[in-house]
Amino acid sequence: MNDVRELLDRAAEGAGKPAFSAATVYAKAARIRRRRRAAASAAVLAVVAAGAFTLPRTSGDEDPAHASVASAGPSAPPSDPAPDRAERLAALLPPDVGEIKEVSLAVLIKNATPEQARTTYLGPLDGHYAFRKDGGVGYLVLTLEDREAVEKKTGRPADPDEDLCVRVGQEPAPTDCEREVLPDGRVLTTWRDTMDVEGDDSVGWGPELVGRLRQEDGSQFLVRSSTGFEGTGTLGPLLSEPPLSRQQLKELLSGPEVLPTG
Repeated sequence: MNDVRELLDRAAEGAGKPAFSAATVYAKAARIRRRRRAAASAAVLAVVAAGAFTLPRTSGDEDPAHASVASAGPSAPPSDPAPDRAERLAALLPPDVGEIKEVSLAVLIKNATPEQARTTYLGPLDGHYAFRKDGGVGYLVLTLEDREAVEKKTGRPADPDEDLCVRVGQEPAPTDCEREVLPDGRVLTTWRDTMDVEGDDSVGWGPELVGRLRQEDGSQFLVRSSTGFEGTGTLGPLLSEPPLSRQQLKELLSGPEVLPTG
């Protein structure tokens, strides 16, 4: 149920020329999964269409030259009064996740310029991050979509009781899928994806953990914790495991640090 194009659509929206959109960057996954997972993709993107507030938009500069930082763990306060996104993300994670650097997948894979890859973000930590550890490089992609964007994608009212872990039509249920209703009513679903798709582009993605947090106002977070990719633009070999574990992914998605202020 993880359509890579859908998971990155918001992150790459407005990223310069259409050639550098997420649909182009991940054409392989889009072409195959549009055919075999059309129904399931719609279910992934459905959210509760109730309650609304305006999410402030934060301008994001997808410059791959951001400085790398090592995770200092949640107990170590950042020394910079205005740390960048990679530093803020690192401060929320244990040090053993490795060195974290903000990157642009459009720049890495499609040779877009930083200006072409510039993106407007909703969430304060939205973006693409490279995790370097033990000689390998994995990636984390975090995207917040507001209710308007979600409803525009699905083209229909959302089902508040939908369960992404249940088989849809002839599609198999997601692998190792877990659905959790949080105390505040938000629904957090995580699953594994082997990314075993074939295509004719120059990038092959490794296995990953995928998550979706549906919020009661109709917005949703989409996240990928990927072991990395091989081919054009790669920064290193695949990691043996996704950079964030399922528990770390859950804690990140459900924490207040990923939410816009106001």
